[in-house]
Amino acid sequence: MTTVSVVRIYIKEGDKHSGHNLMQDIFRMLHDQYKVRGVTAFRGIAGFGSKGEVFADDIMHFNVHLPLVLEFFDEPETVDIVMPHLRELVPPGHILRWEADCGCE
Repeated sequence: MTTVSVVRIYIKEGDKHSGHNLMQDIFRMLHDQYKVRGVTAFRGIAGFGSKGEVFADDIMHFNVHLPLVLEFFDEPETVDIVMPHLRELVPPGHILRWEADCGCE
């Protein structure tokens, strides 16, 4: 059994970094620069953050404040290299990391 690090990043649909879409920047960085084993983006339909304000989507209204979760995994050494770069992009308290067993070879 191999141990991997799993990282979950909580942002909002419309978050920007240097004028660019934050989700796309993170996705490209993880794929192109660090070539992590896998990345998944989950779009929320409802959520609230630390301020307690609830955001929800409906068919007639698109809300750029909806939750967006990016999750990826790789060897702990690779994630150790990636984490400082993520912390430059993502607000404090919005990144979780844990170790998991993987049937990876």
